[in-house]
Amino acid sequence: MMESVVERGNLWLAYQRVVGNKGAPGVDGMAVGELKDWLKGNWPSVKAALLSGSYLPQAVRAVDIPKPTGGVRTLGVPTAVDRLIQQALLQVLQPIFEPQFSSSSYGFRPGRNAWQAVKAAQAYVQSGKRWVVDLDLEKFFDRVNHDILMSRVARVVKDERVLKLIRRFLEAGLMRGGLAQPRQEGTPQGGPLSPMLSNVLLTDLDRELERRGHTFVRYADDANVYVGSEVAARHAMAAISEYLETVLKLKVNREKSACARPWQRKFLGYSFTWHRQAKVRIAASSIKRLQDKARDLVRTGRGTSLAATIC
Repeated sequence: MMESVVERGNLWLAYQRVVGNKGAPGVDGMAVGELKDWLKGNWPSVKAALLSGSYLPQAVRAVDIPKPTGGVRTLGVPTAVDRLIQQALLQVLQPIFEPQFSSSSYGFRPGRNAWQAVKAAQAYVQSGKRWVVDLDLEKFFDRVNHDILMSRVARVVKDERVLKLIRRFLEAGLMRGGLAQPRQEGTPQGGPLSPMLSNVLLTDLDRELERRGHTFVRYADDANVYVGSEVAARHAMAAISEYLETVLKLKVNREKSACARPWQRKFLGYSFTWHRQAKVRIAASSIKRLQDKARDLVRTGRGTSLAATIC
């Protein structure tokens, strides 16, 4: 499998995608525009290390992004070289894992998007599933258990070099303020592999929900289960939370999770009307966030032309 990762055509496609995505430099300061020249002199040694199983990724650069609801989301920005290798890995692994993912999973998958997830949720509400179990996983990307995740990857991937490389990417230090902090858990967002690995782990949740006969929609770590009554919703919330915390070692945020009517909750920025043929509407919190952002832009744009403010 590693031979497929370092194959020339696969690497060229990975290079084009990394350069096309641009992105900020990692801990080494190398911009993606410098990657081509660097590879000309260094790729043979990197390729040899990958094929021998001895390649060591560099630490990822920590970048804190404010969340709309408060707090921060930590991104881990890999170096341009490590982004290239992760992208090359992703291109080989994704076609293998994709057929195993649930049809109710919509996040970070080719040909699937958030709007499709919202429309699927609407269809469940219209069918009479007028209670939702809205699950919030607390700091999911920061708390992924490496051993559990790697055991799921190893169900499919048999090349020890690939398994070792993925674990090393997971365990690469998080560089903050010039100091690299070791990581025993989590797969910080920012690298090409992280979204697919989240789906690999949460596919176990999907299969458990399917085994229980639930209708649900999942977009990455946002999962909504649609049921017919409040009693069923509360039973499902208790059972699913126990599964997540005991089997997958993930923490359910009790304060943000809820059993409620779909029109009382938001999903991917949208909500629904209470009508029998429920319609999709933009969630009130999403409208308020847009209004606040527009207000800030107008305030900071005072003294400039309207055209300049809009641009």
